[in-house]
Amino acid sequence: MKSTLKKVLVSVLALTMILCLVSCGGARYTAENTEYVLGVSGPLTGAAAVYGVAVKNSAAMAIDEINANGGLNGIKFKFVATDDAHDSTKVAANYASMLEGGMQVSLGTVTTAPGMEFSKLSQEDNVFFLTPSASGDKIPENANGFQMCFADGNQGKVAADYVNSTGLKKIGVFYKSDDPYSNGIFQQFKDNLDDSVETVEAVFTGDAQDFSTQISALKECEFIFMPIYYQPASVFMTQAKSIIAADAVYYGCDGFDGLAGQFEDFSVIPQEVSMLSHFDSNATTGAAADFIKKYTEKYGAETLNQFGASAYDCVYAIYNAMKAAIDGGKEIPVTISASDLCEILKKEFTGDFSYSGVTGTDIKWEDNGYVSKEAVKYTLKEANSAK
Repeated sequence: MKSTLKKVLVSVLALTMILCLVSCGGARYTAENTEYVLGVSGPLTGAAAVYGVAVKNSAAMAIDEINANGGLNGIKFKFVATDDAHDSTKVAANYASMLEGGMQVSLGTVTTAPGMEFSKLSQEDNVFFLTPSASGDKIPENANGFQMCFADGNQGKVAADYVNSTGLKKIGVFYKSDDPYSNGIFQQFKDNLDDSVETVEAVFTGDAQDFSTQISALKECEFIFMPIYYQPASVFMTQAKSIIAADAVYYGCDGFDGLAGQFEDFSVIPQEVSMLSHFDSNATTGAAADFIKKYTEKYGAETLNQFGASAYDCVYAIYNAMKAAIDGGKEIPVTISASDLCEILKKEFTGDFSYSGVTGTDIKWEDNGYVSKEAVKYTLKEANSAK
């Protein structure tokens, strides 16, 4: 009887250990790695594909360059991009497949809503991620998450600071209240706007395509803040082109990237269109110009945007941080677990480490994962350019 009980206990203990190995960090998945594995989940199909494809292309280009130069101490990198079509429900399967494939570090997701799901999953396994463009304030709230892009709150605050500096007394705001990206930026914008500035707010939800009511509400505004993605922005601008004053200003955030590609002739929109950005797609000198030249030669200009530029910087920042850790005495074998690598990278990114690249110089990170770098107003097109 005692022998039988002992066998049962041994079996239960063995099963418990197996389950623990499956659920605790997936360390066993990296045991056969011959390359460092970096993964990302993003919209490679669907309406937001211009962002996901840019990230995939740019990260792959950076990986190819690093590998061509010998990798990290002779060890090369493998890049895996999975398609979530900007759908949060697809993230878990993507994450599991990448983790089981040996993923040790990640770019997280491309967009915010899927990023919230990825953030939760990666916390459970302690996987380090540096997202190029998932800008939600809560994306990096877990200790393993960092952003190369500005958090929504940062975008909202910087946009408010800009409006406060203009002396405008009345502005319009057009935003999507059921979108975490749009609503998050708007709330921080409103919190940081001077009390003296009156706002006229026009809201939409879902997949609305008729903005006649919102346009009517905003038609007297000289300045319209639009923290939304480029697809609804292009519809609004098209419908409003002869109603909103021609000398008005449309001002957006990083979601405006790709906007020009929505028009055969952008000049049909008479208003100025500008955005908060950390990347000038018209740069002719410096790191940004070098990136533009390489990207367009390899992939064309259709998907050139700051999402891709940011992804390129993410890859090199991770590479440089790993190199700095090794130079500082840390060991990073090719079979290192995601959790162990995460602990090393967290110390680098919250320490003295800084990075200079396409989207900024002397880039550093706060302990909460937010990036610290300069933001600028970038004009996509001047006002009164319609023919």
